[in-house]
Amino acid sequence: MKRMMTGLIAAGVLLAGATGAQAETRVTYKSAKAGTSYYQMGVELAEAMKAGTDGGVILTVEESQGSVQNVMEAAVRPGNYVFTTPPALVGAAQKGAGPFKDKGNPKFDEIRALFPIPSLTMHFVMRADAGVQSFADLEGKTILLGKGSFGANEGAKYVEMFGLKDKVKIADAELGNAASALKNRQIDGFVTAGSFPAPNVTEAAASTGISLVSMTEEQVAETKRTRLVIPAGTYAGVDTDTVTTSLPVVAYATTAMDDDTAYTLTKTFWTKKAEMGESAAWWKAVSPDLLSNVTGKLHPGALRYYEEAGVAVPDSLR
Repeated sequence: MKRMMTGLIAAGVLLAGATGAQAETRVTYKSAKAGTSYYQMGVELAEAMKAGTDGGVILTVEESQGSVQNVMEAAVRPGNYVFTTPPALVGAAQKGAGPFKDKGNPKFDEIRALFPIPSLTMHFVMRADAGVQSFADLEGKTILLGKGSFGANEGAKYVEMFGLKDKVKIADAELGNAASALKNRQIDGFVTAGSFPAPNVTEAAASTGISLVSMTEEQVAETKRTRLVIPAGTYAGVDTDTVTTSLPVVAYATTAMDDDTAYTLTKTFWTKKAEMGESAAWWKAVSPDLLSNVTGKLHPGALRYYEEAGVAVPDSLR
């Protein structure tokens, strides 16, 4: 009898351990390069998910080379893969267009949205003593665009659009080196896309001193992006408003993620969003209204949460 009781207790301990292991859901979150605002958002989101589920969801933040890579990996990653990207890239992937030309994959049709996150904000960051006040002043300067990210591609597009192709020198370096390269005078400026205040811009402002290039209304219109103003004082030494452009960003998964996990991720995000906004201002601008920017469909688990919460969901997302 004593042996039997010992065996039952041991079995109970093993069962409890197995149940605990099953209760923990591990999710990979792929967003952006280390040092960017989007990577920092991923860290904040991981902390919020862990706290909001009492450790039930563990979000592991993975560094990324950019949104195109994030979307490409959706075709081969297992179920618990969450990634961020501008919705337009999801549409391009599903059509085999743009950076996905000749790289079509039926798995792209399985991409589903969870929730919006802060929008991408274009920053043209210049060393304070570079004497750059407008895009025309970039002529003859050396700027770092980075590689593969939305910000790099968008920055290159603006350089050409505003008549600066072959008039500026593009530095061959990674965006992660931008602040130190600016401080060491290896470059005159860099381009980054991240919600403000962007950590790499904050670092450059503190260590070197910067100015931000502001767009004219005509330039904003030419980009066909959303106009956005970075308020004066957002970065040290930048005492005037900066007119720039922005692009919505959404956290996506695929239909390989089970509905309960998608539901938990979505519910926890919205439950913890206000608290995240107290420590990081960029979360405050996120609201359910941004669902109107989503391309494709919502994940069924996410849709379940929005319906329970009484959020108006466009029919196109169902």
